[in-house]
Amino acid sequence: MPTTPEMSMDMTDMSTVGDTGLLDTLQHEVAVFARRAEQTRLGGVGQVRNSMDRAAYLLLNRLDKEGPMGVKALAASMGIDSSTVTRQVAPLVDTGLVKRTSHPEDGRAVVLQLSPRGLSRLEEVRSSRRQLMAELTHDWAPEERETFTALLTRFNVALSARQGTQGVAGPESQPAS
Repeated sequence: MPTTPEMSMDMTDMSTVGDTGLLDTLQHEVAVFARRAEQTRLGGVGQVRNSMDRAAYLLLNRLDKEGPMGVKALAASMGIDSSTVTRQVAPLVDTGLVKRTSHPEDGRAVVLQLSPRGLSRLEEVRSSRRQLMAELTHDWAPEERETFTALLTRFNVALSARQGTQGVAGPESQPAS
């Protein structure tokens, strides 16, 4: 039997009646996580700590994973609007982390691509953040790290899907290396 979003919500509400305490704890822990992540930017350790904001990291990471692309394609792949990408990319171009080039097939169109300097900087930040994740989970079993990563990815995908159904796309939740 097909369900509408309203029916799904009703089913969700019914299935969570007994989980109120757990859901209260979950929403609180997500709020604390968001605050702490924003405060530290989960920037890593050492000299690289807090050295790249979230928007820059996500844009550089996307260009590294998907290759050169236009502003519209980059915006669509990240689930944000083109004006936001344009605004966020400007300082990355100014600092030489991203290059603007002509589209190979249509010289009038602009393509954004990660510069060698941008790739080097991204790798530096990734390494620092990887080290931070290792420190934070040093006493976790490998299976716990895998489970946490899988559940966090699933949570982010669900948030993204929910935003998509409300008119705001958000496929940002792709694992970073």
